[in-house]
Amino acid sequence: MPNIKRDLAFADDFITAELVEDVQDYAVEDAVVVNLSPRPMITGTDHPAIVPAWKSTVLKGGVIAKAERVALIKVRRVKNLGGAPLRGWDWLGNRIRSFPRDTPLYISAFDHCGEVTTDPFVFTNERSTDQTPQVFDMRLNLWWSPSDTDCFIHNEHPFLEVHTQIHGVGRMQKFRENDEATLYEDIPLSEGATHDPFCRVTGENQWTYPWHRYYADTDCVWLAIELHPKG
Repeated sequence: MPNIKRDLAFADDFITAELVEDVQDYAVEDAVVVNLSPRPMITGTDHPAIVPAWKSTVLKGGVIAKAERVALIKVRRVKNLGGAPLRGWDWLGNRIRSFPRDTPLYISAFDHCGEVTTDPFVFTNERSTDQTPQVFDMRLNLWWSPSDTDCFIHNEHPFLEVHTQIHGVGRMQKFRENDEATLYEDIPLSEGATHDPFCRVTGENQWTYPWHRYYADTDCVWLAIELHPKG
């Protein structure tokens, strides 16, 4: 059966969030739609459009004609949205001891969305066709920060990741060193935008990231898409 759907783990009274698989002719009233697949998503009817693998768009009264797996997310209540930690979201400093204690960065529950098979070199745009596909566990979570939040420069992840802007305006930034004065690339993110992967494959289940951070220009909610290698 097509259009198998369920709520994601971070759905609540403030944020609608659902996962839909084997998507066919699925109507979307108003949501950020994220293609959670290494294959294209097709939207529209009279004038079909392609949303590439791991990219996103905003549909308002639109239709997903065909997709393998998508997330549909929308902030539906803005008033008191910043009460996320009172709704079970965790301050990142509770998980990372070195995290700056004056940084208001909060993480939702994780949702484990199943397996996906892709070539990590294709995911990172280092080549265009699969040659060494492997199986990953896909994990999603949301982040929330108020305006003008520096969300911590770092360069280590044991997984492949990209981010999608769900609410507000933010940016992903790259640095030559662990110092914001060494900024060399600034990527603005408006609602519905997903940046290209920052990492590069350096070996089997090995990848390197530049020094990078998310910066919240306004009050922001954004989605992290993580691919964790099996085994």
